[in-house]
Amino acid sequence: MATDASDLLNDALQSQARTFSTLFGNLAPPEATPEAQEAVHWAGIAARLHSIWTDYQVEQIGKVKEKPPHYADPVKWIATAEAVFRQLPLAHPQVQQKVWDEGITLANAVLGQYGLGPQGQEGPTEEPQLPRRDPRFADPEWRRRPFFALLHQLYLLLGEHAMEMVRAVEGLEPDRKAQLVFAARAVMDALSPANFPLTNPVALEKAAETKGESLVRGFENLLDDWRKGQLTHTRPDAFVLGENIAVTPGKVVLETPLYQLIQYTPTTDKVLKTPLVIFPPWINRFYILDLNARKSFVRWAVEQGLTVFMVSWKSADASMADLVWDDYIAGQIEAIDFVRARLGVPSVHAIGYCVAGTTLAATLAVLARKEQADKVASATFFTAQVDFEEAGDLKNFVDDQQIETVGKLSPEGYLDGRYLAATFNILRGNDLIWSYVEKNYLKGEDYPAFDLLHWNGDVTNLPARWHLDYLRDLYRDNRLVVADSLHACGVPIDLHRIATPVYVQAGREDHIAPPQSVWKLTRYLSGSWTFLLAGSGHIAGVVNPPSSGKYQYWTNDGSAETLGDFVAGATEHPGSWWPHWRAWIGGSDHAEVPARGKRRPGGRGDKVIEDAPGRYVSMR
Repeated sequence: MATDASDLLNDALQSQARTFSTLFGNLAPPEATPEAQEAVHWAGIAARLHSIWTDYQVEQIGKVKEKPPHYADPVKWIATAEAVFRQLPLAHPQVQQKVWDEGITLANAVLGQYGLGPQGQEGPTEEPQLPRRDPRFADPEWRRRPFFALLHQLYLLLGEHAMEMVRAVEGLEPDRKAQLVFAARAVMDALSPANFPLTNPVALEKAAETKGESLVRGFENLLDDWRKGQLTHTRPDAFVLGENIAVTPGKVVLETPLYQLIQYTPTTDKVLKTPLVIFPPWINRFYILDLNARKSFVRWAVEQGLTVFMVSWKSADASMADLVWDDYIAGQIEAIDFVRARLGVPSVHAIGYCVAGTTLAATLAVLARKEQADKVASATFFTAQVDFEEAGDLKNFVDDQQIETVGKLSPEGYLDGRYLAATFNILRGNDLIWSYVEKNYLKGEDYPAFDLLHWNGDVTNLPARWHLDYLRDLYRDNRLVVADSLHACGVPIDLHRIATPVYVQAGREDHIAPPQSVWKLTRYLSGSWTFLLAGSGHIAGVVNPPSSGKYQYWTNDGSAETLGDFVAGATEHPGSWWPHWRAWIGGSDHAEVPARGKRRPGGRGDKVIEDAPGRYVSMR
């Protein structure tokens, strides 16, 4: 046993020594030697790093220091880790012995493939076969040296044990248990050796290859993100609204303190008489449905002969501090009435995406209670929830303590969108946080030009009062599905009154609105409905144009009481589900009209406000 520990220690020290030697050379080499020149070079790199840090500190002098949020405060991360591990039986001798024994067995097995330890072969194997695999450690550098191979294998082993112990914890309420599991996973993801420069061989190799330039770029990237308080995913100057993103032609035809309404220019001679009004989520920018010509749902819908209107919600400021759910429901009804009056039609087709879909359900219930349900000919829901009993990992952020924290983060009456963006990133920590920490900070890589990531980082502020009500009344207390428990626009809300034909789309891998949660909407409708399960998740499951040839979707024309029943009897179809939705719209609505007059916004005699995408989408 002592020999194994000695071999492990020697290997670790030798690996680190080689790394430091490569990066920094000898501390005092003879003059005029290659080693001396190398030392001078690395001293210059160190001086540049020091200068960058000094400039940043000088820049921050005199600025108001905000208290860092939980996800950006190392002290609170340590407190979270401590709280998680305190609840695990780590002090039990039998647990410690089991972890120790498995660790020693794993160490001997891994080191043996490199010719080390009691199981060492005559020489290292050409390609070590490690027992545990994880995408974070796929680079060959993690297997080239025994120290880094053993390091990440032990990390994966300990992570497995930690999660097993968390799941085995007894005596907790289900919600608290779910929070503990979520927190433990987040902590273990954060502790990955891939996230730290001296334990990431890929980053060290990159530093050696670039002679330290990757360290400088990575440090600059880190400080830039500190300045703006947000992780960067894509090159900041890669996209310009109206130029290479959100470019479908149209005009802003209505502006209120809450939203702008865009009408898009038709591309067909005739259009469906009943127009389409899209309500995107106000927690992000509307152009997720208009990323570019190839991916744009808006452009595609226009090409299908639909007159398309899109709401562009205003990013909240102090003037919107007192807004509540009633204001968003009233805003949806106002937009519907405006479109009806503008085009002289009795009704519209409506789409609600995510939280705007939740609100659309309430809007339909309000219209039904007021005997105005015929204003909406059909309603489509993109990954929208009304029953939050199984709302996924976001429920881990809606207990009393979390809600109180959100209130404290909104002293001016609105919640900074960066907090919400960080929350959604944490839900997919390895994909949306730690992989970018490695790429951007440790390896200093150039940012990609990726429109979806640009949209993901284009945050929107939320009215604090309404956001808190949303968390309490819907996520925590699940009141929307309780008939007449909530009120809006002067009437009680009862989803069972919705008789409007409904199309429900869910994403099979959606972690924000899980399909089993979205399915539950069908349980509260009194009219006809169609459910469709799309491949992929919350974004790619929706933004999947036919031209991409990606993913698939499932339909079931039979009777299904549960999502499991639906899946069991479903038929799989390759590609995009958009044509299926268009056929569903056309199945009950065939009437067409010429695409002239106010069907073409900004034409003769038509007063409009400005070109799409409008001003609100760029407000911060």
